[in-house]
Amino acid sequence: MRRMFRREKRKAFASNIPPILQEANLAFDKGEYGRAAELFEKIAEGADARGGPRAPFLHLQAGRARILAGQTKLGMPSLQRGLELFAQRKQFQRLHQAGTRVSAELTERGLKTEATEIESWLKTILPSTPSFEQPTPTKKPILPTHCPQCGAALRPDEVEWLDVLTAECAYCGSPVREEN
Repeated sequence: MRRMFRREKRKAFASNIPPILQEANLAFDKGEYGRAAELFEKIAEGADARGGPRAPFLHLQAGRARILAGQTKLGMPSLQRGLELFAQRKQFQRLHQAGTRVSAELTERGLKTEATEIESWLKTILPSTPSFEQPTPTKKPILPTHCPQCGAALRPDEVEWLDVLTAECAYCGSPVREEN
């Protein structure tokens, strides 16, 4: 009975996920980065206009997709906008985590100039005394690699833990738990 309730609840929740987000995540996973970037940009612009809490993540994913599509000049503004939104919202821990990841990914792709640009900007924005350092990590459950609702890749530094067993997808806000 409990499993059936969870399944029905999940189906109802999944119907609230915009199909464009599911399509964007599927295109990204299939390696169709140009298409994924277009979709993520469209979603990010809408979320940004509404002041939505997921806008930074959507901009960052649009930028990642552009970079992976070999469109660095188109990807950098999206990456920068995602980071700027974290700064404007004073979400310095998320800014630090995302900025570090963006810089590492750019360096890994041989885009050292762009990585240095991001790192320099972060130094001017982040507080000089980091109050955003991670506490000693506690053992967290192992989450699925993708959100069961929207299909987004789940990254440990992008999810917000709602309780000791449940994380929130950064892209759609769905609660995600370890599946047994």
